[in-house]
Amino acid sequence: MQIPQTLFASIDMGTSSFKLLIIRAYPNGKFLTIDTLKQPVILGRDLSSSCSISTQSQARSVESLLMFRDIIQSHNISRDHTRAVATAAVRAAENKDEFVECVREKVGFEVDVLTGEQEAKFVYMGVLQFLPVFDRLVLSVDIGGGSTEFVIGKRGKVVFCESVNLGHVSLSEKFGTCSGNFEEVLKMREYVRMVILEFGLVEKVKESGFEVAVGSSGTIRAIEKAVVSGYDRDFVDNVGDFGGCKRDWRLSRGELKGIVERLCCGGDGEVERVRRERFFKRRSEFIVAGAVLLDEIFELLGIEEMEVSGYGLGEGVVADSLAKVFDGYDLNANARWRSVVRLAMRFNNKKRVKAGAQCASIAKDIFEGLRKCDKLDNNQVKLIASFEDKDLEYLEAACLLHNIGHFTSKKGYHKQSCHIIMNGDHLYGYSTDEIKLIALLTRFHRKKFPRSHHAFLEEFPEQAKQKFRVLCAIVRLSVILQQNDCVNLRGVDFFHSYEGWSPSFYIDLKALSSRLCDWRGNSLHSSTRSSTFDVMMLSKVVYDDNPAIAEGEDKEVNFCTIIVDG
Repeated sequence: MQIPQTLFASIDMGTSSFKLLIIRAYPNGKFLTIDTLKQPVILGRDLSSSCSISTQSQARSVESLLMFRDIIQSHNISRDHTRAVATAAVRAAENKDEFVECVREKVGFEVDVLTGEQEAKFVYMGVLQFLPVFDRLVLSVDIGGGSTEFVIGKRGKVVFCESVNLGHVSLSEKFGTCSGNFEEVLKMREYVRMVILEFGLVEKVKESGFEVAVGSSGTIRAIEKAVVSGYDRDFVDNVGDFGGCKRDWRLSRGELKGIVERLCCGGDGEVERVRRERFFKRRSEFIVAGAVLLDEIFELLGIEEMEVSGYGLGEGVVADSLAKVFDGYDLNANARWRSVVRLAMRFNNKKRVKAGAQCASIAKDIFEGLRKCDKLDNNQVKLIASFEDKDLEYLEAACLLHNIGHFTSKKGYHKQSCHIIMNGDHLYGYSTDEIKLIALLTRFHRKKFPRSHHAFLEEFPEQAKQKFRVLCAIVRLSVILQQNDCVNLRGVDFFHSYEGWSPSFYIDLKALSSRLCDWRGNSLHSSTRSSTFDVMMLSKVVYDDNPAIAEGEDKEVNFCTIIVDG
């Protein structure tokens, strides 16, 4: 059984970096980020000295895009589900047509060079996929490398949008990093104010008004992370304490000023530079300009507090594609699921978010395979509990959140994950019982498998206990498969035996060939038995020295057996 084609890819060819985003999307509007990759191409440097994209930058661009193309092809994403867009740097380049043609010939991507208004609209659509602000009048601000997009919208409709030629790369090229240089910071502030006032932005925003301000760019997310991490108070070794991370995604004017002051006047230049580079990494070269620009935006537009979106242009491009593919696609759908995504991104780094998403994808295939088998079995062997769509939602939520406890420590992280979900008031729209179910699925995704009389399950009805244990087995199996990251799952089938249904997974043997010899004869997880089903985690790897490995053909690998009551 082939995995359904629900994957979409967007490529954001920005002024400072190129970003690849791969999303598993659902017709009802639910997003699940499968993979991301960022390459620091920095086209904006060319435009500071000339009006064209240099031959060297074109070569770097093609190299990055070829890498993106290979990843997209490895996920079997079709061309009509892939979209590449370019923003300010390409938009302003005199040789943009030559650049677009170069990409078409050498990579095969058709690049859509967005106008400033189109870019702003996509940013707003991305914000709506992350924050529950659909019914509010939203001012969205996205600071890019070469421009900043402002858009005011409500209920998915754009009321006003403007693209201003101010970006963190262009400002850094013009004024330098400015760290510790009061005069250069002052000159930058004066320039930012002059440009914003010349655009008439203040009057236009006041005329439209707004109820909530939202920031969606990587620069704004980095500043918000600095606030949570206590960058201005030297607490930069962790992602902040638990109390700090219980807060939602937001940034106040006072908090922003504290970060800007530390960045611009942080004391000894070399010490502060090293500290800044350690925290902001590749963004450190441009973070001072980005922070000063955001500070001026707060002041000029009268923003006291800004909510921060984990989604932006790339997700907006995917949302626009979904609206064309799926009839009746709803930008405001799945507010509950968006709260799960926000919680995962609040506590996890990109690597762990990606791992959780991969677990959720594997779990979905197993769940749907079991449910399909249950319908086709003609009452010969029945599952101990019938599954509904909401059970899949609980399963995917638990997979996405199973590793959030890692932010404190690796030891006992499954217990911490459960604690965060149960006590943080993070999940929007879920009942107390639903939150408890998701939390317990994360709690028991590792270590001892829960018995039916476990204290945590005492309040569950008997049928709910049985269903919970099946869902728990799926979560545990999905985590094991994902953690052995050589697995590139291409499909799952269920084969009937007199005992029940046995799932077998089809995988890409090219990805496994270097690891199979290490696995042969070894079990990667101990088996766990119960009276109602038997879960054999990675019971056997079927392998022989078959030339099919070199040819990349599918080979059946039995990873587990789930036996259900007859």
